[in-house]
Amino acid sequence: MLIAMAGLPGTGKSTIGQVVASRLGMPVVSVDPIETAILQAGIDSNQPTGLAAYLVAETLVERVLKAGSGAMVDAVNAASPAREQWVNLATKLSEPITFIEVVCSDPELHRSRIDSWQKSMPHHQLSWNAVEQSFDDYAEWAGLSGMVARITLDSVEPLGANVERAIAFLSA
Repeated sequence: MLIAMAGLPGTGKSTIGQVVASRLGMPVVSVDPIETAILQAGIDSNQPTGLAAYLVAETLVERVLKAGSGAMVDAVNAASPAREQWVNLATKLSEPITFIEVVCSDPELHRSRIDSWQKSMPHHQLSWNAVEQSFDDYAEWAGLSGMVARITLDSVEPLGANVERAIAFLSA
């Protein structure tokens, strides 16, 4: 099974995803550390490092799935082409795919997460203004809804409750 996390930075998707994947005994391939490594290697940030990170993640996820293990990909997956990338991979490998979308309905909580994230990861330049602008770029889920299962979790709810909802959804 392929599980693709989706949601804007700071919504809590990585936290929820790590716990769910741990409970399911599956590895997580996260796009952010891959992009960070690309930048640390000296690739200029005006290059398509985000695209490169998604392609590296896809290669790693494909290898894990071919080895017979399930996998979770942790990425923003804001645009339809990014989501379709995972659907296409799952289709190619005849694997089921599920999306877990995470939102944060409390703007103040969301902003505080971004602010603390900036402090803990100074090499990853992400401001609250950038996240606010990405609200407009976050694509609706048109087109994929009939092809894949998706659950939306709100990270203002307790972590344990969201993990249990995700596990129950994945088990159904």
